Amino acid sequence: MARFIYSAKKGPEKEVGGYIEAESKKAALHKLTEMGYFPISIHAEGEAGPAARKASFRLWRGVGINDLSVFTRQLSDLLEAGLPILSALSVIQKQTMNRYFQGVIGEIRDSVQDGKPLSVSLKKHPRVFSGLYASMVKSGEEGGNLEGILLRLAEFQESQEELNATVRRAMAYPALMAAVGTATIFLLMIFVIPRIVAMFQELNQALPLPTVVLLNISYFIRDFWWALAGLYLLAHFAVLRIAAAREGKLIIDRIKLGFPVMGQLILKAEIARFARTLSTLLASGVPILEAMSAVIDIMENEALKRDARLSQKEVREGSGLAKGLEKSSYFPAFAGNMIAVGEESGRLENALLKIALSYEREAERSVKILTSLLEPVMILTMGLVIGFIVIAMLLPIFDISFVAQ
Repeated sequence: MARFIYSAKKGPEKEVGGYIEAESKKAALHKLTEMGYFPISIHAEGEAGPAARKASFRLWRGVGINDLSVFTRQLSDLLEAGLPILSALSVIQKQTMNRYFQGVIGEIRDSVQDGKPLSVSLKKHPRVFSGLYASMVKSGEEGGNLEGILLRLAEFQESQEELNATVRRAMAYPALMAAVGTATIFLLMIFVIPRIVAMFQELNQALPLPTVVLLNISYFIRDFWWALAGLYLLAHFAVLRIAAAREGKLIIDRIKLGFPVMGQLILKAEIARFARTLSTLLASGVPILEAMSAVIDIMENEALKRDARLSQKEVREGSGLAKGLEKSSYFPAFAGNMIAVGEESGRLENALLKIALSYEREAERSVKILTSLLEPVMILTMGLVIGFIVIAMLLPIFDISFVAQ
């Protein structure tokens, strides 16, 4: 018979552990259950236990939105199939490939086993489960429709991931062009140009002004690259420090909204996220003030977030959401009018969903416009820089040819 190491719960508070002999892991679990224990972990003697496994994934402590949406959809499907929540969490934990997420799910399962609601257990992991997520789960628990709420939440997460993926795909080619172009120019300036110019200097050839300018730039980059890198890092950390304060981030985000094309893309994407999230929460039965708080927490642009807070204040004081948005500096009139119609008809969540769909389409169009503008601008910029380098290198050759004639 094999020997297994286990840890288990004995009652709501007491945790026990030790060794048990059985023919298989399944038989060991059965024995523990007959003893009145609730197994937490069990592994054969000599295998890596939970502590060792936990140490192996300390370097990666992230949970992507794709992991989260898969977890949410699987939990919804298992609950709909009639599986108890503890069993559902155990099944999902075994199937999850992300080891850090496995540990998180295990802690949630233990918390639920101790008698705490799922929504309360989720709040113990704010880095993984947002306030929005916990609020929707809480409404599902109170309304007795947890599996339906989880399905809606999974669909919401998938739509957000699709929008983010669209932006990433659109920006991948310009980013690659910028990286390759910058690396090419850097190599030319640091390694190629000084060697070519040295050949001309050995011939005692007077260099034209463009070549002298290019050579000075090359020497400056080669000799003071550390200063340039230091200035970049200083500016980067200064911006991060300013953005860490709410007022500083407000100024930066207002500047972002003022950018041509890019500002409109940020605005449309943020309004689409605001409308879809609020629609999902309201349709799930979350009270509007609580829903507004959850939406504000996930908004990224501080300028729009401030307008949303003012709207929430108006709602708290008895006014409608549309009236609160009338005072906004950034929310378009179209969104306010649609929300007003939704409030009057009693179908606010439907109106918000229409706003979300409209602005998601607008955001996709803005992405296409942005990429169609970025590509020629980057090609033109790189062409001008490389063209200047080529001309500066060819001018001394032309001079030598003219003297030879």
